[in-house]
Amino acid sequence: MKQSIMFLVFVISATLLFGQSNFDEYGKFAKKADSLYQLKDYKNAATTFSQAFKSIGWKGSQKDRYNAACSWALAGVADSAFFQLDNIVQKQHYTDYAHITSEPNLNSLHQDKRWKPLVGRIKQNKYRAEVNLNKPLAAQLDSIYVEDQQYRRQIDSLQKKYGWESKEMTAHWKIINEKDSINLIKVKNTLDKYGWLGADVVGEQGSTTLFLVIQHSDRLTQEKYLPLMRDAVKKGKARGSSLALLEDRVALGQGKKQIYGSQIGSDATTKTFHVLPLEDPDNVDKRRAEVGLPPLAEYVKQWQIKWDVEQYKKDLRGMEAKGRVSP
Repeated sequence: MKQSIMFLVFVISATLLFGQSNFDEYGKFAKKADSLYQLKDYKNAATTFSQAFKSIGWKGSQKDRYNAACSWALAGVADSAFFQLDNIVQKQHYTDYAHITSEPNLNSLHQDKRWKPLVGRIKQNKYRAEVNLNKPLAAQLDSIYVEDQQYRRQIDSLQKKYGWESKEMTAHWKIINEKDSINLIKVKNTLDKYGWLGADVVGEQGSTTLFLVIQHSDRLTQEKYLPLMRDAVKKGKARGSSLALLEDRVALGQGKKQIYGSQIGSDATTKTFHVLPLEDPDNVDKRRAEVGLPPLAEYVKQWQIKWDVEQYKKDLRGMEAKGRVSP
């Protein structure tokens, strides 16, 4: 949510300052840069991000600056990567210490003498932004966030290197499951004692951690805390977009169809991915927009899925006929 809110403010500000046509040009360059990044053409992705920033007077959203830094780092151009990171740390007061220190795309920068001072400034930004928080609880949740994410970020590279059924991947999932079990105990204790805590108490990342751990838990635990999260969203203490993912996971776990299309399945034989059974596919984007999620066609690109609603409805009928509605 922090990035989404920041980007919305950036959109409004950029449009007012530079006009809609300039911002449209910025959006085209940024989208192209993202595509090049996905193709692992990191040098061209980085230079295309620069074209986006130039189009509106060298301004840029925090998200795009961060992605530009990752592109430059992966392209082996440390000076430009640090330039982008310095921009978001000094001018945009970047605070996500846990994320950036566990970001594998920036690993090449860790031995540079500029890295420690940079993350030190991020820590200071985080402290100033969270001065009124429950710091012990926020710190505990931040630590859980790191453990929840750092091993999951390694899954893709391990799968490509060793294969999904490899002993290396099996060992990695064992680590993830062990960490999840320990983290779930801590999060359940927090939720049972305090209820669903918002960013005003534990920070954006702390509140996100509550969702992530429950999302990765067993079905009975998800069902238990789903009403609590629904209430938290109504009170502005949790994100509607996160709730949508939990709603989908619980629905599928109960043998129902998902509502927002967030859950993706895979075919071990064809090595392809597909959207798991979805209710009313024709109107899924309307429902996604209501909770702050991007269109489904955009979301599923990361799994190389081409969204065709008419074809999906035919495939869904086939799944239903075979009794394969649940994942």
